Amino acid sequence: MKILIIEDEAKTGDYLRQGLSEAGFVTDLARNGGDGLHLALTTDYDLLVLDVMLPGLTGWQVLEALRAAGKDIPVIFLTARDEVEDRVHGLELGADDYLVKPFAFSELLARLRTLLRRGRAQVDNGVLRAADLELDLLRRRVQRAGRRIDLTAKEFALLELFMRRRGEVLPRSLIASQVWDMNFDSDTNVIEVAVRRLRAKVDEPFEVRLIRTIRGMGYVLEAPEA
Repeated sequence: MKILIIEDEAKTGDYLRQGLSEAGFVTDLARNGGDGLHLALTTDYDLLVLDVMLPGLTGWQVLEALRAAGKDIPVIFLTARDEVEDRVHGLELGADDYLVKPFAFSELLARLRTLLRRGRAQVDNGVLRAADLELDLLRRRVQRAGRRIDLTAKEFALLELFMRRRGEVLPRSLIASQVWDMNFDSDTNVIEVAVRRLRAKVDEPFEVRLIRTIRGMGYVLEAPEA
């Protein structure tokens, strides 16, 4: 597996390259956006680790150029920019994951392996798909088996998270931070209630259930193989 790291901070870039190399990956390191984009367009990589604030082209611009060129490489942003708007912007541009610095290398490694196992979420013209479930990111519409499903804004955000990270068990703490922008409080049942309501709309009226509870761990959206 070959990974491209685009990171301008020397210590962080060298740390990532060494750690990923020791984990068994072949790694290249670019220290600015222009060089990184050139490598990503001219070399076949299995995954890209991308900072946002880079000399020359920003990480946003690198990702936009890659997607415009039709490069479907999985991308994870690794950045100090921790505002909700930044995370949303990165995901809307087509990133597969977003991890904020400072970070634990073990968590980064686990996320990379999950992305490499799963591959990119199936996206076609702004539509996420899992089995017969479709989520239109541009029109903010959901349908399953051709039937329109009306969701609240939070239900839509929750389903989008599940579909973007299809096949990955998502702990409640991650769901809380990504969808509600809050730290997880074990005394609240807001996540359980939201998942229950989402299931009532996208799962219960249909024969095949897609959203599963993994006891003691979290939730996962899994679509059966065609």
